[in-house]
Amino acid sequence: MVIPLKWRQHIEAWQQSGLSQRIYCEQQQINTGTFTARLSEYRKMTQTQSAALVPVQIKPVSAGPPPASSPGIVFTHANDHRLEFPSSVSAYWLAEFIRCLG
Repeated sequence: MVIPLKWRQHIEAWQQSGLSQRIYCEQQQINTGTFTARLSEYRKMTQTQSAALVPVQIKPVSAGPPPASSPGIVFTHANDHRLEFPSSVSAYWLAEFIRCLG
């Protein structure tokens, strides 16, 4: 199931607004019943997308200064997905980032 971008944006904006669904829909001039149906679909979709641990491989950097084109820290997923961070990234920030992934 794919929720159209328009509705995802409305749902996220409503969540951040602090307004009731009825008030938000009135302000945005959208049908409350349609919004409620899309919200239900959105919640079902996000519940089925559970978090999962993915394998990460960390390779040591060779001694000496890194080449000018070196990305610094690279996380590589089994399907060749990559996250690259500059070597100047804060260790605290990186630890928080990894904690949030779990």
